[in-house]
Amino acid sequence: MDIALRAAFAFGFLFLLTRVVGRRELTSLEPFDLVLLIVVGDLVQQGITQSDYSLTGLVIAVSVMALLTVLVSWASYRFPRLRPVLDGEPLVIMRDGEPVEQNLKRERVTLAEVEAEARVQQIASLSEIRWAVLETNGQISFLVDKP
Repeated sequence: MDIALRAAFAFGFLFLLTRVVGRRELTSLEPFDLVLLIVVGDLVQQGITQSDYSLTGLVIAVSVMALLTVLVSWASYRFPRLRPVLDGEPLVIMRDGEPVEQNLKRERVTLAEVEAEARVQQIASLSEIRWAVLETNGQISFLVDKP
């Protein structure tokens, strides 16, 4: 039971940590997913299982982490009001070709990063951008004015 409680505590701590770290820090996967993968690997060796090197300890710890992941996903699906807390919300970082400085600062995204992503998406000038949105997975989506 001690292993399950420690795994549940670690899950909550890591969930909170990934929300604080921000979206742009870990863009290839959802931040929580990436950290969860790292933690599950570490569960085999130490941390939650401490000196319990048994297969039972491993199964309990990984099962608790997996169960809590499914529970958070289910809660996000079942209770729409929880979605902003559990999944985050997209954030407008540019509007009508102008940066929204407050949102850029909040997510620690520089204008140079926005420009680089715009070039990758074949956008020649920031003035073409109607909206730039930092999605919950860390990617930037652009809506541009068509000539």
